[in-house]
Amino acid sequence: MTPTDILFISHGGGPMPLLGDPGHREMVERLQEFAGQLRRPAAILVISAHWEEAVPTLTSGANPPLIYDYHGFPPESYAIEYPCPGAPALARQIHQALEQAGMPARLDDRRGFDHGLFVPLKLMYPEADIPCVQLSLVDSLDAETHLAMGRALQALDVDNLLVIGSGFSFHNMRAFFAPGTPETQARNQAFEEWLEATCSDTQIEETERTERLRHWERAPHARFCHPREEHLLPLHVCYGLAGKPSESHVSATILGKQSGMFHWRVAP
Repeated sequence: MTPTDILFISHGGGPMPLLGDPGHREMVERLQEFAGQLRRPAAILVISAHWEEAVPTLTSGANPPLIYDYHGFPPESYAIEYPCPGAPALARQIHQALEQAGMPARLDDRRGFDHGLFVPLKLMYPEADIPCVQLSLVDSLDAETHLAMGRALQALDVDNLLVIGSGFSFHNMRAFFAPGTPETQARNQAFEEWLEATCSDTQIEETERTERLRHWERAPHARFCHPREEHLLPLHVCYGLAGKPSESHVSATILGKQSGMFHWRVAP
C-alpha cells in the first residue's frame, strides 16, 4: 500500500457550513486546518453517510453532477457549485479491490456527488481541481461489513490518496434542535470520550479496538448519540483501512454538540 492520509470528519448539517452559520464555525476551522497540514492529494475517495446501497457502490463518471440532498434551505443552497472531476480509473481500482476481497461491488457512472462530499471539500479544497470518487455505505448498516470494506481497501496501490470518511460523531437530529441540558451534554461527552479512546489509545490492542467498533452500540449512550448509525459507519471504513490507532484527534462544537474528527497516516 502506498502512503495514504485517512480522515474521519464530522461534516455538519447540510449546507450550513457553507452559509456562514455560527454553529459551524469551529468545524470550518478544523477542516481548513486539516487541508493546510496534509500533503495535497492527487485524488480523494469519500465514504459518505448520505449514500446507502445493497452493495458497496462507486461513482465512476468522469464529471459527476452535484446532488442537493437536503431540504428547506435558502435558494443559494441549491446553486452551490463544486465542479471537481471524477476519477473513473480509481473507481475501477477500488471496485477490483472490493471484489477481490470477496465483497460484491458496483460501479455507477450516472450518480452524482452528494453533500457529504461537496460541502467539506469546498471548505478544504475550494479550487475543485482534485479528482474524486465517492463510495457508498451498505444499507444493512452492519458494523463488521464496513470494517471489512476498509480492510479491502488496503490492497489499493494509489499514490498520494486522501480517504475521507464523511459522517458525524454525534448525529441525533432531535437533540441538535432541542434545548441543551446538562444531561444531554454529559451523554454527548461520554460517547465522545469513548470514541476518542477507542480510535486513538495506543495501549489498546487492535483486536480489542476492532471489537469495540464492531459492537459500538455498547458504548456509553451510543443510541442516544446515534439513533441510526449511518453517520458513524464511515469511521469504521477508515479504521478498517488504517488498522491502527489514529495519529491525531480534534474536537469541534457543531450545532452545540461536541463532535470529533480523526486522522491516520498510513505508509508502507
